[in-house]
Amino acid sequence: MKIKELRELSNEELATRRRDLKEEMLNLRVQQESGQLENPARIREARREIAKIETLLTGRRQEAVAS
Repeated sequence: MKIKELRELSNEELATRRRDLKEEMLNLRVQQESGQLENPARIREARREIAKIETLLTGRRQEAVAS
């Protein structure tokens, strides 16, 4: 997802998306170790999307504290 699309999601939706991506990362790593991973670039994409979500959630938490 693009950052613009992620910004439109609520905190709960972002947390759910992050949990799903972390689960997917686990599955991708298992596939990689067993030699069955078809798209190695997906690991990088998922990792970056998790980072984007973490950044948004941290920013939102800081805004809430500042308010």
